[in-house]
Amino acid sequence: METTLDEVKQTLAARLPLGGVDWTTVNEDTPLFEGLGLDSLDAIELVIILRKHFGIAIENMEDGKRIFQTLGTLHAHIAQHRA
Repeated sequence: METTLDEVKQTLAARLPLGGVDWTTVNEDTPLFEGLGLDSLDAIELVIILRKHFGIAIENMEDGKRIFQTLGTLHAHIAQHRA
């Protein structure tokens, strides 16, 4: 099943408490932490979202840092590894 960028955005919007984010301006280049204002607790929630919603496990912190750089890197990882 192919995952669209919009599906990833909708999933994050529904599951992360990101009040004030204008999702219409969020694109592939938007940094997840600096751009959306995520923090370390949100990173844990992202790992849970990936596992529960997309069937993807993040095995270590180094992978997480690479995957969670931007919305585009997150989307690419989901598209490549979705169960």
